[in-house]
Amino acid sequence: MSSKTVLSIGQCRPDNAAITHFLTSNFDVEVLATDLAEDSLTALQTNSVDLILINRKLDTDYSDGMEIMKLIKSNPQTEQIPVMLISNFPESQEQAVEAGATYGFGKTELSSPKTVERVKDALGLH
Repeated sequence: MSSKTVLSIGQCRPDNAAITHFLTSNFDVEVLATDLAEDSLTALQTNSVDLILINRKLDTDYSDGMEIMKLIKSNPQTEQIPVMLISNFPESQEQAVEAGATYGFGKTELSSPKTVERVKDALGLH
């Protein structure tokens, strides 16, 4: 089975390390990390990405990750890529799903079997 690529947007270094460890421990994936909308959109143009993880609040400038999600979901080249919000707040997850995301997970849920299943589904690994 070929490796999948996950784009992780807006995580701080420790969280990015934890998320990358979670992903690479459970799946055959390569993880790309970006900080803001501009470098994220560039990464999407230059890489074949299978899943996008967006922090609720971007670490670099604390801007709203939902804004990047809206850009991704409004672009015909990227709208079909599954997007998950990284947030511990259920209400934020619900807002993201309403805006076109797949139900994501919080950083406190990285060891949860439910999180593994959600990511597995989002990556199309059934």
